[in-house]
Amino acid sequence: MVEAAARKIDRIDTAPRFTAADAHRLNNMFRGRDTQDMLNTALRESMLGDVAVVSSFGAESAVLLHLVAKADPATPVLFLDTEKHFPETLEYRDLLVERLGLTNLQILRPDAAELAARDENGLRWSYDPDGCCGIRKVAPLEKALAPLDASITGRKAFQSSTRAALPRFELDGDRLKVNPLIDWVKADIDAYFEAHDLPRHPLEAQGYPSIGCAPCTSKVKPGEDPRSGRWSGWDKTECGIHTPVKDGDPEQPVF
Repeated sequence: MVEAAARKIDRIDTAPRFTAADAHRLNNMFRGRDTQDMLNTALRESMLGDVAVVSSFGAESAVLLHLVAKADPATPVLFLDTEKHFPETLEYRDLLVERLGLTNLQILRPDAAELAARDENGLRWSYDPDGCCGIRKVAPLEKALAPLDASITGRKAFQSSTRAALPRFELDGDRLKVNPLIDWVKADIDAYFEAHDLPRHPLEAQGYPSIGCAPCTSKVKPGEDPRSGRWSGWDKTECGIHTPVKDGDPEQPVF
């Protein structure tokens, strides 16, 4: 199927977008190849079909967005406006879009009826963070991804133990999830920022190495897991948008 995508052969609608074999083949195809080279090839040759970048415009987002912009600045970039972001994140988003020349920013928002029914006072994050993420992140993103064949993420192995063994290409239902930076370490990220004179998120210098919604993000002490400031005090490490969908699973998300 990867070969078919590369030759731009139309797929039959009833066939799966991608399979585990496709993900395995892509991992082998790009093993040892430079990240920029991989993105250039995959995006310019339409190997991923209809694809979008999912970006939080957080502390390290500029690196992936810069790489994608160099490969194809018209690649759709999906940003989940949860209505709970730090104002600095929204300002940083607009700065990066302009600086990098990204031409297809798509802002996703939660369904107004769902918010009214499930989070009328906007405080669900304080007693049910999974439910809050479900309404404000998982559901809007799943709707946006439904017609797509693949998504590109900025996840990196060093960020947390839950991401340590992720491959570059993985299967998410019948959709591909691509993790171009999964094998990058913090030093690689910092060096790339410096080499390309990329602006930093203004909150990073204040002790926020991983930045999500304001109510659920706290400062991190030196030496701690970079994501330990996310949902501090809760048994929660991910918002849910990166939870794999397996065959036979009930329809996602469930609140």
